[in-house]
Amino acid sequence: LKNVPWDQALDIILKSRGLGMLQTGNVVMVAPQEELTARERVELEANQQIEELAPLRTEFVQINYANASDISALIVSGENKLTSERGTVSIDQRTNTLIVQDVATSLRAIRELITKLDIPVRQVLIESRIVNADESFAKDVGVRFGYSKDTKQNVINRTDIGANPQTPFFAIGGGKPGTTDFGALTGFGADTTENLMVSLPATPADAAAVTMALGKISSYLLQLELSALIAEGRGEDIASPRVITANQTEAVIESGVQIPFQEASSSGATSVSFQDAVLSLRVTPHITPDDRIIMDLQVNQDTVSGTTVLGVPAINTRSVTTQVLVSNGETVVLGGVYTSSDRKTVDRVPFFSALPYVGFLFKRTDIDKKKDELLIFITPKILKDTLSIN
Repeated sequence: LKNVPWDQALDIILKSRGLGMLQTGNVVMVAPQEELTARERVELEANQQIEELAPLRTEFVQINYANASDISALIVSGENKLTSERGTVSIDQRTNTLIVQDVATSLRAIRELITKLDIPVRQVLIESRIVNADESFAKDVGVRFGYSKDTKQNVINRTDIGANPQTPFFAIGGGKPGTTDFGALTGFGADTTENLMVSLPATPADAAAVTMALGKISSYLLQLELSALIAEGRGEDIASPRVITANQTEAVIESGVQIPFQEASSSGATSVSFQDAVLSLRVTPHITPDDRIIMDLQVNQDTVSGTTVLGVPAINTRSVTTQVLVSNGETVVLGGVYTSSDRKTVDRVPFFSALPYVGFLFKRTDIDKKKDELLIFITPKILKDTLSIN
């Protein structure tokens, strides 16, 4: 052997002779492989006996943020459990404390695991604004995106209103057919300038009944714009709920009524039951490592149809379920839930309007057709440790 390191040369010689080596510091012990294996087995059994004879210690570990039951399950269950054969873990539910009894080596591993897992969960503030507006309301909320979707030809028609094509944003429009009650949600890219307000695009006649737009909206500017349009009488602010939820925990916001109705039993007795007719918003935020937020959104609107079946009121239900990715503080706009109403008003002059042939000259009939749209603005904000709601 030439120009071969001594350790590699020794390893080749030992393997050719069926020998092995055990190095301790700078000392190398050479012996038959069977002898070394037997020696290691004896040392392992000795260590196990020492562990079995080692004194047990008891520690009280206060769990601050997690659930003590969940932490206990990770410690004592599975193939990678941290307790020894003699170790035990008890839980004090009242104080959320773990009572761990084990040898020193196992206690050290358990403390390291708890230190990594018992940390505060990040929280998200969900701000929502629910507005009932007329048809022109959505078009006037800030600068219009000016996009619509042709569901027949599956193309995007753009109405350019001064958008900057160098700055991207994302939008989603309704389409047919789809997996939701309103049609498919088809994603497409669009371009506009930074920090623009949001308004929903005009919906084609045959488009689905839901549209969603996403962009950066200043919370302060959004409040001013909505307040101004509501002051003009073109919209009604239904609710502005805010809720704080932990990361990956669902937040539920509901607003509506319970409709009473009589229900008869088989014995002939009657009782009063209630049917919910609510507008519900379910949001589950997921904070990404780069401080963006994935939101699982589910919106349901239940309204009374005015008909009953066997005394039970019929409920019209509209729902949409989707998932969006937004940056911290950006606003998602959900719209496309429409309600139509026709109002007929007759103004007449007493006596003269009842005259034959000429009575129509003394009365006037106005027919007012109104179409309102429900807009939901959702803004998630990641809460820092020092942030609070005023």
